[in-house]
Amino acid sequence: MEPAHLSRRAPQQVERRMFLAMIGGGLLAAPRVAEAQQPAKTARIGVLSLASGPNPNMDIFQGLRELGWIEGQNIAVEYRWAAGREDQLPALATELVRLKVDVIVTSTSPAALAAKQATTTIPIVMTFVADPVGSGLVASLARPGGNITGVTTLAAGLVAKRLDLLKAAVSGIKRTAVLWQPGVFGEHTRRSMREETEVAARALGVQAQFIDARRPDDLERAFAAM
Repeated sequence: MEPAHLSRRAPQQVERRMFLAMIGGGLLAAPRVAEAQQPAKTARIGVLSLASGPNPNMDIFQGLRELGWIEGQNIAVEYRWAAGREDQLPALATELVRLKVDVIVTSTSPAALAAKQATTTIPIVMTFVADPVGSGLVASLARPGGNITGVTTLAAGLVAKRLDLLKAAVSGIKRTAVLWQPGVFGEHTRRSMREETEVAARALGVQAQFIDARRPDDLERAFAAM
């Protein structure tokens, strides 16, 4: 099966059926042995995420139900949540591989990288990845190669535009805080995003202050530091 092309658009802008087809394609690509002589197999989907639980805004399983894939009937889902602990992702990815899931759906760059390191054969569908090429996940956007496909939130150049709009909206602004969750992005993406922000801020005469907030408990401290 030819790997699906990656989309440069944000997940919410990607036609939902295209994304769901990637998952369904992974299920169909799973080996079938003497299928006609055996009962229908329940496909297994592994979900690997840095989050603490399901995101209600990304109910991919509602879409899968519309395509005939129903949890508890012809699919089973194995969830693995890292709860903000990036160091837990490799072990969780290995668990999914040992369970012999048919496809792994990942959220964020670190989760996708952990899945890639854990398997070269199980199809991986990635979401919320800012720079899949720079992170080393795929060879190129047009031809990702390997066992990985998905969608990317790649938005090169938007940092400068956001700062430009902020300065236009707030007259005389000299300093701005950049609040972000480091674990959402891989090391390469974090570095490039920070460099792009610093360059854009200097060009506009604005000082950028970077503040990390890995968990909800960090927000009070983060806002106090601004």
